[in-house]
Amino acid sequence: MLAQMEDMETDEGLAAARRAPARTCLATRGVVPVARMIRFVAAPDGSVVPDLSRDLPGRGAWVTSSREAVGKAIAQKAFTRAFRGKAQADERLLALTDHLIERAALEALSLANKAGRIVTGNAKVESAILSGKALAIFHSSDGAADGKRKLDALLRRIEAEGGAKAPALTLFTGNQMDLALGRPNVVHAALLASPASGGFLERSLRLKRWRDGDIAFGEGVPGESKQELEHE
Repeated sequence: MLAQMEDMETDEGLAAARRAPARTCLATRGVVPVARMIRFVAAPDGSVVPDLSRDLPGRGAWVTSSREAVGKAIAQKAFTRAFRGKAQADERLLALTDHLIERAALEALSLANKAGRIVTGNAKVESAILSGKALAIFHSSDGAADGKRKLDALLRRIEAEGGAKAPALTLFTGNQMDLALGRPNVVHAALLASPASGGFLERSLRLKRWRDGDIAFGEGVPGESKQELEHE
């Protein structure tokens, strides 16, 4: 049984990685759908690197997609065991993984903006919420708390009245949002619902899961593509 669990913690390469719908987490030893995990591979220099797109060659090790789980795997020296002593990880892996997941989320925000699915400014965001067109709203982490509270309260009111649930996310600084959206002084933004918007939103939800722990996978993301999410 132990050998079987260890086999599920790793794969022998890309073909094997794409076959299993679930894997055993290196850290928790629980069986988790691969869509909620991160694949890691050993680099030539003996370090461990995240394979977010799941397309890097070589043996892969799997961990639940959260900072806590990856930190636990590092502390347990689980990566050294998984890669049979040929690679090891330290705290730098947490920073690298965070950077890559954050970058993917910002790139998705930028793509959504180029597709015309983002509106900014308090008035436009409020209008998107009231019309039911807001799939999610984004607040800058350094924006005024009062503005966040008012928009979040409006979201809760619309939901209580039977409207669709939309998450309110505070993941990026104002400067990061300015750069991603190509406009200055962005404090609040709304992602407008469309068939493609679920894929954009999932990158942000992935970042939230990574930093804050697990949330309901795919919750409130109509129109998302499972194939896109699993093989981004």
